[in-house]
Amino acid sequence: MLKVGLTGGIGAGKSEVSRLFVSYGAVLIDADRIAREVVEPGTPGLAAVVAEFGPEILTPEGTLDRPKLGAIVFNDPGRLAALNAIVHPLVGARSAELEGRAGPGDVVVHDVPLLTENGLAPLYDLVVVVDAAPETQLDRLVRLRGMTESEARARMAAQATRAQRRAVADLIVDNDGPLEALEPQVLTIWAELRERAGESR
Repeated sequence: MLKVGLTGGIGAGKSEVSRLFVSYGAVLIDADRIAREVVEPGTPGLAAVVAEFGPEILTPEGTLDRPKLGAIVFNDPGRLAALNAIVHPLVGARSAELEGRAGPGDVVVHDVPLLTENGLAPLYDLVVVVDAAPETQLDRLVRLRGMTESEARARMAAQATRAQRRAVADLIVDNDGPLEALEPQVLTIWAELRERAGESR
C-alpha cells in the first residue's frame, strides 16, 4: 500500500485532481468529508463541540451551524485550537479505519486541505501538491465560487503560503492552465504512484 498525501491551496484545483485519481482506481480518504461526518447529529463529536462552544452553534434542526462556528474560530487561534483538539483526533481515527480496509497494492490518497499547515507530511509515503499562482487562485474563487475579492484574499491568507506547500511536496501538479492541461500531468503522476505501490508491496 502506498499512502499519498494530496493538498493544495484553496482554488488550486485539488478536488479535480482527487476526482481524477479516484477515476484511475485510487482509494480516496477525504479529510473534509470525514470532518463533516464526525460532527453529524447524534455523534460524540457534535456533542463535544456543543459542550465546548455552546448550543448556539447549532441550527434550529440540530445540525452544526458551520458559518456561525467559523465566525467564532476564524480570527481566534485559541478557539480554533479547541475545535481542532476535538475534530482532528476523530478524523485521524476514521481515516485510519478506512485506510485499514485498503489492499496491499492499493494507492491510498488522503485529500488533506491543511496538510502543510498542520505538519502532516511525515504521515505519508509521499506528498502531491496541486499548485497554482495566487492570481489564478484568486480568479477562480471570485469567478467560479462567487466570493468577493476581499473574502477570497482572506481565505488564501489564512492558509500556508505557496512556498510552504511546495517545500513539503514530493510531486507537484501545475494547475495554472486550462482543465485539459491537467489530466496528462495527473496520469503521469498516477503511473509513478502505481509503480511505487507495486514496489511497496
